[in-house]
Amino acid sequence: MSTFFYMFLAFVVGILVGWFIWGRLRGELDSLRGDLDRTRSERDRLRADNDRLKGELDACGRARGDLESRLRNAPAAKAGADKAATPAPAALISTPASATASAAAAKAAPAKPAAPKKPAATKTAAAKPAAKAVAPKKAAAAKKAAAPKAAATKADNLRRLIGIGPVNERLLKGQGVTTYAQIAAWTDADVKRIEEVLNFDGRIAREKWIEQAKLLATGDEAGFARQFPTAGTTSNT
Repeated sequence: MSTFFYMFLAFVVGILVGWFIWGRLRGELDSLRGDLDRTRSERDRLRADNDRLKGELDACGRARGDLESRLRNAPAAKAGADKAATPAPAALISTPASATASAAAAKAAPAKPAAPKKPAATKTAAAKPAAKAVAPKKAAAAKKAAAPKAAATKADNLRRLIGIGPVNERLLKGQGVTTYAQIAAWTDADVKRIEEVLNFDGRIAREKWIEQAKLLATGDEAGFARQFPTAGTTSNT
């Protein structure tokens, strides 16, 4: 009887010890899983920063190339302008024979009274007020026509999307992309064209720009924050 009791006691103690050890191991496993998830999110963020820096570097390289080409073309354009502005020597120097002929012709030709030009001056003076009156009307009409367009195309904060920094935002605005609705309506051809301009390769689909833009365009802030918690709420830098 005592042997059975000790065996049962050892069995119970073994179960309790095993349960305790399993709990400890399970806690450690959950901790390792959390660390792995954080490492993965940090890796994705570093990749996004790397792509953004590459885009900024490419933009700086293009700007440098433009400046170098302008500096190379500036001396040639200046030399051409100076050459064109230099008067011909023949037009400034007159020969004695031509001067003598001009004086003889002036003496032989009788002086004619100059025709009065008062009507022309009056016509010009009358045309100036008319032109001044028409110019403000055209300017006012152009201003009224431009006002609805400016109000209709209000730009969104594209930097709220993951993967869009200052450089990418500037490049997208250069392509006419200023709202979430435009990005949400992109087709495969639009994605290919934008990736060629931004020098990307599959990044739009990888970072889900279109899905983010659809949520923001419809005003689903809660869904956006739930699906893309690392995007922030005001600015994605």
